Amino acid sequence: MPEKSRSNLLLGLACIVFSLVVVFIWIPLDTDSGIIEKVRRRLTIGDAMAPSIAGLFILIGGFVLITFERNTRKQPNIMASNFKFIIRTLSILFLSLLIMRYSGPFLVAAVNMTLIEPLEYRLLRDTIPWKHIGYFIGGVVLIAGLIAQVESRLSVVSVGVAILATIILILIYDFPFDDLLLPPNGDV
Repeated sequence: MPEKSRSNLLLGLACIVFSLVVVFIWIPLDTDSGIIEKVRRRLTIGDAMAPSIAGLFILIGGFVLITFERNTRKQPNIMASNFKFIIRTLSILFLSLLIMRYSGPFLVAAVNMTLIEPLEYRLLRDTIPWKHIGYFIGGVVLIAGLIAQVESRLSVVSVGVAILATIILILIYDFPFDDLLLPPNGDV
């Protein structure tokens, strides 16, 4: 009789530990403000809002895996291919974050080759279209790359989905808030 797989339990525990580290250690050490800040009688989104929500969703996912999916009969066994998948996923994430961080400044440097008076990205990072360049290009690479990895091929449809999803994220996160800088512009 084959040994019962515990992959959902292990993954759920890893998600819970990771989310607790993110919410209680990483976010407080990395952000200067809380989840919501009150500045001059005005409530604003703090630096910790988005990562705290992400940590909460990871925590919920971990609890779902432990409570409901732990004893599922068709659980995969942990194999070397799982680690290859994780390494590819982390590579896509790393590459897309590099593109997100450096595509805006790179494009400004390219435009500066045609101008007499050079532009400075730091001064443009809160103006349209400059504030969306890195987020858009990096977001499209991230989403299309992850879809391509799951489908084992890159398609026009996956790139279209990535473009649409990135535009929707920009509309949701950027336009309602006057004082919010999309990543990576807050760090540039």
